[in-house]
Amino acid sequence: MNRKKKINSILKAKLKKKNAKLHNSNKPRYISKAERAKLEAEEQEKASEVSEASEQEQVESTDIGETTK
Repeated sequence: MNRKKKINSILKAKLKKKNAKLHNSNKPRYISKAERAKLEAEEQEKASEVSEASEQEQVESTDIGETTK
């Protein structure tokens, strides 16, 4: 009886692990504190580039407007 029980418990455990791998978790992937800081720095850098580009476009458009007048 013990041998049967042990074999069955091992097989059930393997099945349980197999089924667990099939189901995806809704939990978001962990992002370390260092990676979060790095991503935030990249976003700020992009935002500053975009703002600089828009400021430069505004300056160029005002220069064009002044030259046409």
